[in-house]
Amino acid sequence: MSKVATRFAPSPTGALHIGGVRTALFNWLFTKNQKGTFHLRIEDTDKERSKDEHKVQIIKSLKWIGIEHDGEEYIQSNKIEDHIKIANELLKNGNAYKCYCSAEEIEEQKKRARQKKMPYIYNRKWRDADDNDAPKDIKPVIRFKSKIEGTSVLNDLVQGNVEIENETIEDFIILRNDGTPTYNLSATVDDHQMKITHIIRGDDHKINTFKQIQIYKAMSWEIPKFAHIPLIHTIEGKKLSKRDNASTLDDYSKIGIMPDALRNYLLRLGWSYQDKEIFTLSESIKHFNLEGIGKSPSKLDMSRILSMNEHYIKSIDENDLYKNIVEYCEIYKEKIKSDKETKIKSSLSFLKNKAKTLEDIYNNAKFIINDKVNFIEDDFKLIDNKSKKIILEFSKKLSSIEKLSKENLEPIVNNLIKTNETNFKGVGQPLRIALTGSKFGPGLYDIVIALGKEEVAKRLAKIIS
Repeated sequence: MSKVATRFAPSPTGALHIGGVRTALFNWLFTKNQKGTFHLRIEDTDKERSKDEHKVQIIKSLKWIGIEHDGEEYIQSNKIEDHIKIANELLKNGNAYKCYCSAEEIEEQKKRARQKKMPYIYNRKWRDADDNDAPKDIKPVIRFKSKIEGTSVLNDLVQGNVEIENETIEDFIILRNDGTPTYNLSATVDDHQMKITHIIRGDDHKINTFKQIQIYKAMSWEIPKFAHIPLIHTIEGKKLSKRDNASTLDDYSKIGIMPDALRNYLLRLGWSYQDKEIFTLSESIKHFNLEGIGKSPSKLDMSRILSMNEHYIKSIDENDLYKNIVEYCEIYKEKIKSDKETKIKSSLSFLKNKAKTLEDIYNNAKFIINDKVNFIEDDFKLIDNKSKKIILEFSKKLSSIEKLSKENLEPIVNNLIKTNETNFKGVGQPLRIALTGSKFGPGLYDIVIALGKEEVAKRLAKIIS
């Protein structure tokens, strides 16, 4: 058998959808497991909606999650002439015909089907008609002459044997009346020319597969193997669409989901291997197979994604975590100055505590990242005269400490609680607000140690001056 070749074929008409990312991932992992070639085909024949910026975003999104295609991307619009040539060959060898039905006639057929509550199937009026009877004022479309009798069986690598009555497959259009090819023709010609051996895609393409196989047979081409993956649904069980929140990769990277965590989540969304949950990239490639793909739709669960991300945040090497934070902040928040690296890295053990996203870590670390304290107005109002007295006393005691540690700071705080007849909140809250601008955030001792003695003294002095 020839070397495995797969493809992912998005249309650059919008941002890459999460379902598309999973399809690309399954293709890529299967190909790497089989030591084959993974191609990216940009299906840009919808000239009005296709945009270069979407193509760039698709490639960038795939790269972000760790998927890189082999060789140059294949641009479908460059191959239109090849598609038209095959349409004409099908016409010549009797596997296609010219259809002169007007738009009004087709609409009337559709209307009748709706009235009978039946799916619309073109009535094949011109299938065996004589071209001499053709109206002169109508430009014909070219339709493929589909089988009418019997059944067709698709040996699907995920779904098993799928059988269909041939009469339910209409004589589909392969060339529009403006001379442009349709999806089913273009995709089939491209897959043949690219020597694609396995077509792995969503199971909403099953009917297209039956149509495309007929084109393969009519052209006496080798038919690739097909695998149809169940679709991703929302948590409520509806089909996930581009209009849903968190439907594109950008939606996830914006809130600080890490690529490795999302890739691991998507791998497990409809695929399993034993009871294993966490996969490194090399383990994903080693264990991935089509047999592990389930037959039922999967539900996209945001809480599960956050849980997976939290696992990665806790278990990833802290140098790698810091690198992820820096990249995330540079794109979505603010650039982290290089002189903050040591302070942030040494504080990661508490900054990542309970953090589910990189955004959570950024919010926890803002007091280190920013030189200026940005006060939350309502919180700042909580610093009254008693609070200022506590801040002043803490500041004086701090100057006598040689080394900042919890052991050295705890007695000072306990003494302030006692002498001011208050509790830990009464001491900790004003100090936290003075140092970070907010009454919420990391623990007081962690904040003081992270900032260092000099910076703490500077920030407290601004409150009591």
